[in-house]
Amino acid sequence: MVDFVDYCRRPNALKVMSQHRSLKGASTIQTKRNVLKRFERVELLKKRGVFKPGDRVIGLPKTKPDE
Repeated sequence: MVDFVDYCRRPNALKVMSQHRSLKGASTIQTKRNVLKRFERVELLKKRGVFKPGDRVIGLPKTKPDE
């Protein structure tokens, strides 16, 4: 096993870290999201006729995504 300090001091050492699965891109999400971003909620509320021009985007009602 390589000592961590020695590993960090080597100038030509290949320093690669793995990426946590929660930080991967949105294109790799396989499951359906149940939380919408604000602009998605506004679009959905407009489509349902609940959001009207001039309404505030802060404090929107809870919105479940379409199936």
